[in-house]
Amino acid sequence: MVHPLVIYSLLFLVGLGTAIVFTSSNLLLAWMGLELNMLAMLPLMMQHRHPRAVEATTKYFIIQATAAAVFLFAALVNIWYSYQWNSFHFLHPFTSTLCFCALAMKIGLAPFHAWVPEVLQALELPTAMILATWQKLAPFAVLIQLLPHNPNLLVLLGLISMLVGGWGGMTQTQLRKLLAYSSIGHLGWMILALNYFPLLTLAVLLIYISVAVPVFLLLMINKSTSINMLSTSWSRTSFTISIAAILFLSLAGLPPLTGFVPKLLVVSELVQQGYLTPALLALLVTLLSLTYYLRLLYAMASTISPNNVASLLPWRIHPTRLSLPLAVTSVIAISAIPLLPAAYMLTQ
Repeated sequence: MVHPLVIYSLLFLVGLGTAIVFTSSNLLLAWMGLELNMLAMLPLMMQHRHPRAVEATTKYFIIQATAAAVFLFAALVNIWYSYQWNSFHFLHPFTSTLCFCALAMKIGLAPFHAWVPEVLQALELPTAMILATWQKLAPFAVLIQLLPHNPNLLVLLGLISMLVGGWGGMTQTQLRKLLAYSSIGHLGWMILALNYFPLLTLAVLLIYISVAVPVFLLLMINKSTSINMLSTSWSRTSFTISIAAILFLSLAGLPPLTGFVPKLLVVSELVQQGYLTPALLALLVTLLSLTYYLRLLYAMASTISPNNVASLLPWRIHPTRLSLPLAVTSVIAISAIPLLPAAYMLTQ
């Protein structure tokens, strides 16, 4: 087992890398922050030294190193045109597109998404939670500063990512892969509004993180890694079923839950910019993700695995781990519901 002090040090370095990207004023510092963030994440991914974890870490390292090399190359070409590091504004469309592709590869946006389900499936749930939530903050901090982008390219990639996330999750029985495809689908919503409303992209990202974190904590408490294992949720922790219903339906964007208003704002922004067909397609693709979220709820609340009488009573034993983090994050995710109408009015 890895010493807890080592784990805390690595988590500190992950946060430090993200903070460097947030405060960077030039491309070199942003690249250094992204690299520190990635290098500190590698030992966390393979701390249990399982062959699958080692394989996932190797895949993650190759993809992230390739993206970092492309990002640095785009920055060097931009210096050739602008003669300065202290700028996030790319003067040539080629360098801007190249940098965007590098960052899209880092976050797992379609069509650079193939590594995300395989890597998340091989990791432990706590590490997968960090990879699916926190690791998106630094690349998006750079993406928001790289405006303007090609709007048609962003809309196309956003729709492709939503389609991949919705269609890919339909056939999954492993929860980590399903949440990976859910992450890919939400990335599509974030990218759709990036060119015209960067603050909305940031809001969609933060709301996704606030809902995804308690979902991962819920799976940790239930010790569930597949949909079949969710059938024992009622006998283990019956009080979490109502929380799970709110969280899963919020991820699906069902009104009037937390995840609905950001998607409504994104569709409204697309309509205002004249993208009527992409807005309609985005709403239709949402039905795909709603289908597999409802399948999760059905497995948790409406099915029960074959058990004897003694195994149906673990709910009487109160869990001693992760209850407080789950309660705090769930309250944060649910308490945002009354504030969303006010946020919608402020954006009009």
